[in-house]
Amino acid sequence: MVAKTTVDLNADLGEGCANDEALLQRVSSANIACGFHAGDAQTMQQSIRWALKYGVAIGAHPSFPDRENFGRTAMQLPPETVFAQVVYQLGALAALCRSEGAKMVHVKPHGMLYNQAATDAQLADAIARAVFAVDPALKLVGLAGSELIRAGNRVGLTTRQEVFADRGYQRDGTLVPRSQPGALIESDELALQQTLMMVQQQAVISRDAVRVPVQADTVCLHGDGQHALEFARRLCDAFREQGIVVSAG
Repeated sequence: MVAKTTVDLNADLGEGCANDEALLQRVSSANIACGFHAGDAQTMQQSIRWALKYGVAIGAHPSFPDRENFGRTAMQLPPETVFAQVVYQLGALAALCRSEGAKMVHVKPHGMLYNQAATDAQLADAIARAVFAVDPALKLVGLAGSELIRAGNRVGLTTRQEVFADRGYQRDGTLVPRSQPGALIESDELALQQTLMMVQQQAVISRDAVRVPVQADTVCLHGDGQHALEFARRLCDAFREQGIVVSAG
């Protein structure tokens, strides 16, 4: 297998973290909260301006309507309700992008909407159809090997398979739920090792020590961690040392 020489590095933005502008100087793509789990019109506008300033690709980060629990509450909504909610959120960010002379290029669902769509084909289809309806040129970001990626491919979207630097994996390729032990990788060193393995070997070791194949088109870097900026610096340094270029592509 030929090792990857480029990878996209993305971070969630506009969620109330103080690190947003500094983090944007380390990543190639930004997923901007659209108001349903975090953010508002002003925050979205500022995030767009920062992304333009640092040459970062702009994407929407739609969620279930759940500000109280930061979009992490499981919901069973009719597919057409999800379709309308996603279109609504993408439309808001797209309008703000136009007002700033920017362009929205990708969509990455947030939190429980993302996690449920990884295994729920009907939900994944509703999201993919919504993205396609807004703009067929948008790229759909989803968990590597997930139903969301398959749904995006079915409707004709370009998909980008995502891996996580600091999350534990299960043997089926899904993330360890945050409520369970091993969900978060606390050690920066272990997170770096896992990320390089996913990018270079297209595989990850699950919580129960099984080697799981993954396609690492883009790496998620959480900006709300205690040492987010330091880890971002170390990750970029590690990519540079390995000859891996960070680029939105």
